[in-house]
Amino acid sequence: MAESYRTQSPEETQAIGVRLGQNLKPGDIVALIGDLGAGKTCLTQGIARGAKIDSNQIVNSPSYTLINEYEGEIPIYHIDLYRLQRREEILDLGLEVYFEGNGICIIEWADRMLDLLPEGYMEIKLNWEDEFVRTIEFNP
Repeated sequence: MAESYRTQSPEETQAIGVRLGQNLKPGDIVALIGDLGAGKTCLTQGIARGAKIDSNQIVNSPSYTLINEYEGEIPIYHIDLYRLQRREEILDLGLEVYFEGNGICIIEWADRMLDLLPEGYMEIKLNWEDEFVRTIEFNP
C-alpha cells in the first residue's frame, strides 16, 4: 500500500529521508522517480544521514560521475541516470555489482531502468507542487 507525504522545505524532505535511512538494510534498492528539482538528491541526503554514513562525507548528485559511494555502517551507492538516454549506456554501468553488494542502492531517475531492477525494490515518486512544496509517494 502506497504512503504519501507532503513537505514544505528541504529540511522536511530530508527528515523523511532520515527516517527511511534508519530502516534500510544492506541489499535494499531505492528507486527515485521525479522531475528535475523534485527533491531526489535532498531525500538521498536524509537517507544517508539516517543510514549513518560518515559525517565528513558530502552527499550530492552524481550527475557527472554517475555513481557516488559513501562509507558508513552500511555503504550507500548513489546512482544518477539523468545523463544516460540509451538502454545500452545503463547496461554498460554493470549495476548488478551494486545490487548484489553489501550496501544500499539509491537510484535517481530510476524510471529509466525499472524493468532491470531486481524484485523487492522500493519506488519513491517525488513531485513538486510549487517552489517549496513536494509530494513524496512510497510504493513498496
